[in-house]
Amino acid sequence: MDSDAIPNFLAEQHLAAPANLQHLVMSFEDFWERRLWHQLTDVLVEYFSHSESAPQRIPLYKTFVLSFSEKINQLKLVKLGLIAATQCKDDQERLVFLTAIAEKVNKPSSQDAFVFATVAVAGVKLRLEDYDAARKELDRAERILDSFDSVETVVHASFYRVNADYYQAKLEFASYYKNALLFLACIDISDLNPAERQNRAYDLSVAALVSDSIYNFGELLLHPILDSLVDTPHAWLRDLLFAFNRGDLAAYDVLAGNIAKNRLLEEHKEFLYQKISLSALTETVFRRPPHDRAMTFATISEETKVQPDEIEHLIMKALSLGLLRGSIDQVAEVARINWVQPKVLDMKQIDNMRLRLREWDSSVNQLGNWIEGVGQDVWAA
Repeated sequence: MDSDAIPNFLAEQHLAAPANLQHLVMSFEDFWERRLWHQLTDVLVEYFSHSESAPQRIPLYKTFVLSFSEKINQLKLVKLGLIAATQCKDDQERLVFLTAIAEKVNKPSSQDAFVFATVAVAGVKLRLEDYDAARKELDRAERILDSFDSVETVVHASFYRVNADYYQAKLEFASYYKNALLFLACIDISDLNPAERQNRAYDLSVAALVSDSIYNFGELLLHPILDSLVDTPHAWLRDLLFAFNRGDLAAYDVLAGNIAKNRLLEEHKEFLYQKISLSALTETVFRRPPHDRAMTFATISEETKVQPDEIEHLIMKALSLGLLRGSIDQVAEVARINWVQPKVLDMKQIDNMRLRLREWDSSVNQLGNWIEGVGQDVWAA
């Protein structure tokens, strides 16, 4: 490249830059001439992060950044490329652009950057509905990630985000739920704008409810992302999750009118009733002390508000799912439960546990007093 090409190009970019960003463009040439690659990279990332830089991102990346790409942190090179790719005219053009970046950083020394770029390629293929190709890219990225001892959280976050998007598109709710929560664990949720937080909380809530393998919402109920639904038109969905957690069929009946607002929930309406009935059953068992968990079907029906003819099937379903452990006496219509799956407790449930502990403490004291009374002669001897 002509020795004057870069200075001339930067002079053009300086004139094209918004007035409030021209000082950053001025620093490009200064750092470039002094070969201060780290500082140059940082100021480029800062410039690209401004929305006003949008028209200049692709020219700057192709003409300027690529001229010294081997000298800078490859992860930041990919980051600059991803920001520049937002200005491609469509996803087809974006796919070509990002594929070239992935190929460029596919070296033994920069596999983290390769994963970062590969996941971005998978994201575009996902939007183009080429699901098989997207899955292939994600599997490739996952194999490399599993071989790392450590990697920047931004790489893990990007993988979990796109992996979650894939499973959401394929309606694999449990896998979406898992990967979406892992994505949130890799980021500061304050970096998401309010709309993004609400959408993520909404999608997670729906996935948790309709999944046939998620019966414990503890991790989601404790996550601050769920608070983004408070005081929004979707607040009912948060309330519904908490109703499911405590097995509150009365609250479910009140909130059930909102289910029609979501197609997936409406399609799974019968399953949702079965699921909250299971939650009501486990809550009923949990509230009872361990020595008092032999319950008649009639008692279970009365406490859970589930129809008597559904109780036996409900208990068998809970046992098969591992929510309870125990046995059923079909002749006597008695369920003997010796274990219930732990779950997150709300304040009311914690208060019930406090009362049980007080009862246990009282019974221990009574037992101690009785032993002391009947054993006085033995102690005296």
